[in-house]
Amino acid sequence: MAVSSPALSDALAGIVGSGDLVDDAAALDAHVVDGVRPRWVARPASAEEVSRLLALAHAERLAVSPRGSGSALGLGNPPRRLDLVMDLARLDAITDYVPEDMVASVEAGTSLATLGRQLAKHGQMLALDPLGGSSRSIGGVLATNASGPLRLRYGTARDLALGVRFVQADGTITWGGAKVVKSVTGYDVPKVMVGSLGTLGIIVGATLRLHPLPASRGSWLIAWNRAGGAEDFLAALLASSLEPDRLTMLNGEASRAVGHPGRAVALLVSFGSVDEAVSSQGERMSRLARTHGGEVQELPAAAWEMGASVLTGDLSLRLASEPRRVVHWLEELEKSAAALGLGVSMVAQAGNGVTHASLRGQVSGTLLDERLLRPLRERLGPEGGNLVVERAPASLKVSFDAWGPISKDSLAIMSRLKMQFDPEGILNLGRFVGGL
Repeated sequence: MAVSSPALSDALAGIVGSGDLVDDAAALDAHVVDGVRPRWVARPASAEEVSRLLALAHAERLAVSPRGSGSALGLGNPPRRLDLVMDLARLDAITDYVPEDMVASVEAGTSLATLGRQLAKHGQMLALDPLGGSSRSIGGVLATNASGPLRLRYGTARDLALGVRFVQADGTITWGGAKVVKSVTGYDVPKVMVGSLGTLGIIVGATLRLHPLPASRGSWLIAWNRAGGAEDFLAALLASSLEPDRLTMLNGEASRAVGHPGRAVALLVSFGSVDEAVSSQGERMSRLARTHGGEVQELPAAAWEMGASVLTGDLSLRLASEPRRVVHWLEELEKSAAALGLGVSMVAQAGNGVTHASLRGQVSGTLLDERLLRPLRERLGPEGGNLVVERAPASLKVSFDAWGPISKDSLAIMSRLKMQFDPEGILNLGRFVGGL
């Protein structure tokens, strides 16, 4: 028999405390997810409280959505139903850190900044720098498999997660993976959980692979008046023996936004190593850039913090393509956006083929889908690429699928995983690929 709403409020408050349960209508407006307002927001302080909340939600068939820093709440399709938002900000402890092992275990609400400060004391880092910056939570970064420029050298969140502690939909607390780098047992569970957008379980903790902070870093900006020169240089750089740790390309609008006007395209490059190697590689890279018509200047390290500041529009896309064709897709997206009367700023991780784009202007969801999303997805497909709508007004999302098409075989596998981990379908209901 279903429990009444007041009784459920009392039960939820009994788990987290009345001060950490939000059920006031006005306060809940701040926690709307793609136009859907939850009935409650709970702020658990431990994995055990997350477990008890999910056990109650499972018994009462409450639809649950986890929340970290809130940076990626716009990712995915609108929820089909939403009863409870679980805010994990209070799970913010570094639970185990032995610098000699190059491994740290943290709770999901820990911010990248908090962890980074502790690791830096020992000359180490977690090599994740996603858009949205260091305020993002570990759990959110893992749930979305977010990454940034450092992905070029160190990989994604999926590569750096050795193990995850998560709570299954029925409230069972589970550990999957390893706590030391040399162990190879159980890696499959972290790889499944990372990037699943909280649809298979709620991540409450993780063990992460660390790396040494480079002894020295140098950064340069290369600008071109024509995109062709940038494309030729990028191909030459990727084919060379140079080893940059970050490559970020900006289209003209993004370049102007960070103070480099009058250029068709610009590229940020950094090298991290010992002083001599950084200096030597920087000189070689600069000579190569000039042979391809690029103008080169050195930059301060702070230049790498500009990514999210130029991607502030209400409509945000992520394209994945063949790395050497990044410039081509920058031009293609600019043309498609201009045909709809939209402005576009783009920040591309040139060594990985991942492009983030922010569009400005007014357009209907139907027109956006017909004239931009579907045509680009069709053209990206042959090179193994895709296009995801990372953020959009809820009014537009009713007209298109944020994730795009998925093969029947892939959807069947994902559906089986969803059925195994969340048979009642209460976790982030409808938000993931294929409506899972």
